[in-house]
Amino acid sequence: MSLRQMEYLVEVVERESFTRAAEALHVTQSALSHQIKALEREVGGPLLERMTRGVRLTAMGRAYFPHAELAVRSARQARRAALAAGGARSGELHIATVHAQAIGVLPEVCARWAREHPGVRLVLHEYATTEELSEQMARGVADMALGPPPREWPGPVTVVGQERMVLVVPHGDPLAARESVRLAELADRPWVRCSLEPLVGGRRWLDLECERAGFTPRTAVRTQHSSTAVRMAAAGVGVLLTAAHELLGLDCASVPTDPPWHRDITVFSRVELTGAAAEFTGYLSAAGTTGDAGT
Repeated sequence: MSLRQMEYLVEVVERESFTRAAEALHVTQSALSHQIKALEREVGGPLLERMTRGVRLTAMGRAYFPHAELAVRSARQARRAALAAGGARSGELHIATVHAQAIGVLPEVCARWAREHPGVRLVLHEYATTEELSEQMARGVADMALGPPPREWPGPVTVVGQERMVLVVPHGDPLAARESVRLAELADRPWVRCSLEPLVGGRRWLDLECERAGFTPRTAVRTQHSSTAVRMAAAGVGVLLTAAHELLGLDCASVPTDPPWHRDITVFSRVELTGAAAEFTGYLSAAGTTGDAGT
């Protein structure tokens, strides 16, 4: 079996269509089908189930696909890394991140990169949770990832900055005029909880700190996306703990915690970063703490 055949399989699965995959690969649909069938003969059984609308993996395909996907993505990364190390000033740099970082420090850094490296196109892969980010990076989706420190990551992890965590309330809330707030003062308040809350030792930081303050936070609503959580808190649904940079341009108040709390932001990857990936990491380190937002 060839890497090209595995690449064809990955494209068909990701696009859920032979027609769309053939267009993306710039080959005829008949040539694509021929290569997939040849791969299935080598593997020893059907990998795809052809359906009226689209395709899906068979049981054998589900077992085979993760390995093929990793091989294809690793080969692409290897080529990009080799070109970058060889001094090439063109191509692509794939960056995986959570949505909160995509709207935080990345716009400023990407703008600088575009000015100084117009030949190297950036491709962002955004995910809702840090768990999904780590899972996708393990599958080889990108050259590097930007986010909170991953748990038990086997590859290089580099701290590139910090983000300041704040409490979010509506402007009319009594807390809005405060310079800081201790969590113990919020024992009777409802909370907006988000899947992107910071973790410490595998536990949500908010749960740990509230436990130390002598109470369990009462959840009013739980969201998947931080941008949704911010709007819920701004509307008065409950108090939210989030990164200050996520409030830029939004009509709400932010209040620092007492004591103040920051969390590290890291770059992590499957292999040591070289070329464009290493240089982009330097840009992130130079940006330091992610953008703040006032009240």
